[in-house]
Amino acid sequence: MGRGELYTSFIPELVAERARCSVACHAFNTASGLTQVERVNLLNQIIQKPLLEPNPSQEALVNLPWVEAPFRCDYGYNIELGEDVYINFGCTILDTCKVKIGSRTLFGPSVSLYAATHPLSAEMRNGTKGPEFGAPITIGEDCWICGNVIILAGVTIGNGSVVGAGSVVTKDVPPNCVVAGSPARIIKRLRVQGSDTLPLNGKPKDESKEKGRSASDVNKLLERMEKLELEMKSVSEELKKHL
Repeated sequence: MGRGELYTSFIPELVAERARCSVACHAFNTASGLTQVERVNLLNQIIQKPLLEPNPSQEALVNLPWVEAPFRCDYGYNIELGEDVYINFGCTILDTCKVKIGSRTLFGPSVSLYAATHPLSAEMRNGTKGPEFGAPITIGEDCWICGNVIILAGVTIGNGSVVGAGSVVTKDVPPNCVVAGSPARIIKRLRVQGSDTLPLNGKPKDESKEKGRSASDVNKLLERMEKLELEMKSVSEELKKHL
């Protein structure tokens, strides 16, 4: 499962692990009037991290991640949260594979991360009896993932990037970009301190023209690349079916 290979999710061991995580999520989501230490320890029970010692120092608390309830995930132990991460309410993480969220990254409400997926072939899926698989999700440091965003298996989002509200992210996002839409596309490149690659108005240089290509040519190439990616996924599914 962790390697992204086909596996059966309804074997007793995995059912038990999801049940444990469900109980921990319920305890986190229904608790009220908690101290910060109590909140962190309930979260650590979900993601299987060591509990805090009683009466920790403020220095030990200041950079800990903050997750709002309700929060749901499948296993918990595949989730890695950096320092000072904030996750707003309604977040769902299907952590079949590793899900890493970098330091100082912010989530809006109702963000969903799906590191799990299923074969395209209905015959192979076969309800709960067939196999499934997944791929890691990596979100860099200093990102802002706005409300109702969906991020699919295998996606990496570079440091400092922003994903607009309601977007569906199906492929990797470079660092320091704003992406939006379904599927999400780059709509702006962000100036990085000390960089002179962008004009002051924040609009990216038309590098395609500098290299002798028009913007329409670049768009056509991007469309071809997306079609090829879909075809490659289809071929991969067929190969898995016959192996």
